[in-house]
Amino acid sequence: MVKPPLRTKSVGTKVTDAEYAALETHARAGGLTLSEWVRDVLLGIGRPGDVDTEVLLAEVLALRTILINLLFSMSKGEPMTAEGMQGLIERADKDKVRRALEKLGAVHVEQPPATTAETESQEVGP
Repeated sequence: MVKPPLRTKSVGTKVTDAEYAALETHARAGGLTLSEWVRDVLLGIGRPGDVDTEVLLAEVLALRTILINLLFSMSKGEPMTAEGMQGLIERADKDKVRRALEKLGAVHVEQPPATTAETESQEVGP
């Protein structure tokens, strides 16, 4: 494994306690340390800083998950109950922000990204 280049320079700024807490929250949401998250954002690698984009992508991914699972159930001839539909919605909502952050490149994944077929097969089922 190749070692990353040694970081010898730093960039700093002053923030209020509330701003610092908000930065920490954003970093934790992306599964990063504060330093990693700030570096990624400053270098344009992390979240684009546009919360609207993140929210919209999360909702689109949740709707996609619901639709794929609903169509899969219908194709197998399974009836969709109210409880089943509620389960699909809850499952889609549970992972939508994490998936949006992954799509936006904010979450560092140790493994190579899953192929579309792998992702689709993970979404299907109860």
